[in-house]
Amino acid sequence: MATTKDRAPKRRVDARSSVERITAAGRIVLGTGEASLEQIAAEAGVGIATLYRHFPNREAIVRAVLDDILETDLFPLIDDAAEAPHPRQALQSIATHLLDLVVQEQGLVTFASNFADVAVNALQRLSDSLHPVLLRAQQQGEIRPDLTAEDIPRFLVMAVVGLGLPGTAPSLRARFIALLFDSLNPANATPLPPLLPEEGDLHIAVGNVAAHT
Repeated sequence: MATTKDRAPKRRVDARSSVERITAAGRIVLGTGEASLEQIAAEAGVGIATLYRHFPNREAIVRAVLDDILETDLFPLIDDAAEAPHPRQALQSIATHLLDLVVQEQGLVTFASNFADVAVNALQRLSDSLHPVLLRAQQQGEIRPDLTAEDIPRFLVMAVVGLGLPGTAPSLRARFIALLFDSLNPANATPLPPLLPEEGDLHIAVGNVAAHT
């Protein structure tokens, strides 16, 4: 007879499998636009009770999908950028890919009632991982030295607001991302004025993106 100790690992494996299936299903269903928890459960091949056991609300699913996007689509690019001979070009490619993902995963923005809180956490993780690449670009004279790590998420949000809207052609996004990154060039750059803490709330910025989607 199997003991409790014998059964525990299998329960953990089954739980992990359910979480992975629901996360993958969430990304598929949310990528189509409007979605429901019932649609995600059906796509994952689990009951709605199983979904709620692992993901008690919509925000939990969005958080899992965002983490999956970071791990599978963006962090590998950042790992490659760490060794790239031209880090600014690598950062530009990552930003372009990020905007493509924003358009593809548009349903994420409208699915969670407090998308800003969830997105800011993911955006901060992304920015933290980009910081070493930014430092390399500054050391090589490819990016202005007064740009800080705190500027990265706001710069990305600005790009998303302007270029991540549905219907924006990939060629147009690439064109204006190139223009945005030219503003980071240290040659003839005007020194950046200080950012006042009360004027730099990232939650408000991301919330405005969700409100206008």
